[in-house]
Amino acid sequence: MIIKGNFLYTPSIDEMVVKEQAYLLIENGKVKAFYDTLPEEYRQEKVIDYGEAIIIPAFNDVHIHAPQLINRGVGFDKELLPWLETYTFPVEAKYKDVAFAEKAYKLFLNRLWAVGTMRFSAFATLHKDATWRFMELAEQSGLSGYIGKVNMDRNSPDILIEDTEQSLADTEELIIRSREKLKEFSYILTPRFVPATTEKLMQGLGDLGEKYNLPVQSHLSENRSEIAWVKGLHPSIEDYTRVYETYGLMRSNRTIMAHAIWLSDKEKDFLKEKGVMLAHCAQSNADLSSGVMPLRKNLERGLRCCIASDIAGSHTPDMNRHVAASIELSKVNWLSHPEEKALQLPEALYLATKQSGSFFGKVGSFEEGYDFDALVIETDEMDGLLPRTPFEKLEQYIYDGNDRNILARYCKGKFVAKPFA
Repeated sequence: MIIKGNFLYTPSIDEMVVKEQAYLLIENGKVKAFYDTLPEEYRQEKVIDYGEAIIIPAFNDVHIHAPQLINRGVGFDKELLPWLETYTFPVEAKYKDVAFAEKAYKLFLNRLWAVGTMRFSAFATLHKDATWRFMELAEQSGLSGYIGKVNMDRNSPDILIEDTEQSLADTEELIIRSREKLKEFSYILTPRFVPATTEKLMQGLGDLGEKYNLPVQSHLSENRSEIAWVKGLHPSIEDYTRVYETYGLMRSNRTIMAHAIWLSDKEKDFLKEKGVMLAHCAQSNADLSSGVMPLRKNLERGLRCCIASDIAGSHTPDMNRHVAASIELSKVNWLSHPEEKALQLPEALYLATKQSGSFFGKVGSFEEGYDFDALVIETDEMDGLLPRTPFEKLEQYIYDGNDRNILARYCKGKFVAKPFA
C-alpha cells in the first residue's frame, strides 16, 4: 500500500518530523519507507492520495473505563471517592445484564473509532460474562489492545463485591479463553485499586501475572484521601506503590498506573526502575479535583509518562482534547512552578502516540518497522479562507477538532470502518 499526504510524527519527545506531499510505502501493515518521488518499481502501484490532509499516528489510550462512557460529564461537583459511590458504582452494576452491556460496549467501540483511538487498554466491570462479550465485540471492531475484568472484593457496594476465590477463578477463565480465541485483544490484570482489593486477591492476581506473564493496570496516588485510606489499610507497608509491589502487581515494563499525582521521590525512583507506564489524565485530574501531576519534572527524572483519557473521570474520550488539556494544565502549573516548563504540542503528541504506543509494541510513529496506525485529518472548510501549514492544521485539530475532521483511520495497516451499525 502506498499513501500520499502530509505526514507528521514524533520519533522522540523533542523531535517532530513533517513530510509534505510525501509517499509512504507500507508492507505487511508496517511502515517501510518514505519517498519524495516514487521509485520506478512502484510507479504502477495504486496510490491513495489524501491531498492536503494531514496524516498523524493514531491515538493510544492506556487508561479508560469502558463501562463509564455512558456517565461522561456527570457528577463533577464531587471528588473521587464520593463520585465513585454516587455515580460510577451504580452504573457499573448494570453490566451484570449482558444485553445491556452489549449495547453499551458497541457504543463505546464506535465512539473510540470515531475519535481516532485505534488502540486502548480498558477496564471492564467485575462481571465475567459481560467482560467476555466486550472482548468478543472488541475483536470484531478492527481496533486492538488490552481488556481486563475488574477485581474488587472489599470496600465497595454489595452489588459490586466479589467472592475472592470466584474473582480469581473468573479471571483465570478469561485469561485462558482470550488466549485461545482472540488475536487483536489480550488480557490485562485489573485490580480496581488497593482499597477495593484484599491482600489475598492481590496476591492471587500477582500469581496469575507470573503464571501467564500478564500485564497489569490499576490506579496509583490519584487523590490524597485515597492515599491516606491505603496507608490505614496497610500500615506496615512503606507507601502506596510498595503495596502493589508486595503482591506482585508491579510487573517490570508491563504495568500501567493511572494518575500518580502525589508520589514521593522514593516512589518515583522505584517506578522508573520498574519501567512502569504512568498514565497522565489531566482532564480527569481537574474534573475530580484530584491535583496536578508534575509532568515536566517526572519526564526530566526519566519516568515513563503518557497521556490518557480516564473516561469517565474525564468528560470525553477524544484524545486530541486530552493532548490539549495536558498542555493547558501544564501552563497553569508553570505559573506557580516556573521551574517546570510548560508542555509543548509536539511533546504532548508524542506522549499520546509513540510513548503510549510503546505499551503495545512498535506503535505510534511512522518510523520504519512501526505498525501503520494512522489518522487522516482535514480541518474545517473555514481554513480555505487562509492557507495553513501542516503543523498549523495539526494545532487546529488538537484544540478544536472532532471526529468529523477524521477522513480515514488505519490500524496495523488496515483501513478501519465503523465497527457497528
